[in-house]
Amino acid sequence: MPKIVLHVGCGHREAGKIHQLFASDNWKEIRFDIDPSVDPDIVGSITQMDAVSDNSMDAVYSAHNLEHLYFHEVDVCLREFLRVLKPRGFALIGVPNLQKVAALIARDEMDVPAYTSPAGPVFPMDIVYGFRPAMQAGNQYMAHKTGFTPESLLKAVMGAGFSWAQYDEDTHFGLWIKGYKTMPPQEIADQPLW
Repeated sequence: MPKIVLHVGCGHREAGKIHQLFASDNWKEIRFDIDPSVDPDIVGSITQMDAVSDNSMDAVYSAHNLEHLYFHEVDVCLREFLRVLKPRGFALIGVPNLQKVAALIARDEMDVPAYTSPAGPVFPMDIVYGFRPAMQAGNQYMAHKTGFTPESLLKAVMGAGFSWAQYDEDTHFGLWIKGYKTMPPQEIADQPLW
């Protein structure tokens, strides 16, 4: 029987690609989004996930959602992730790495693309404030309201009650953290995030 991953902020099916960690027959994806137009399995807010039962998910996958919350909502969201996880469950969370983006801003490279996404070039200001083309097209869910450095993300996850967490960075200014509800076995703790 496959494990269940709650894909939070899944977006459109064609754009809401699941992380490679969950892309096998060992995992069943349940899609969760605030926007009903993306046809999720569950419609709801990540700060109030009442439609998801306590201790029901083996994993929560959230790629680039926390930055869309106000700072005071981040703890509420992380506690919701923790609540829905089974005791041995984990959350894999991705956010922009503001520490890396700040280096570009300090070099006055605001008008130089930081990288190119499938949706087009992404500039430092898009990483800080939200992807402007999407917001200009009317998708106000894309506005960024907070941000993280590696240490501030780790502090937020641990402060919300996760027992163990580790973070890593990707090549596109992404910061990823894997947090466990309870302390994982040593062989899991010793594994690299990727």
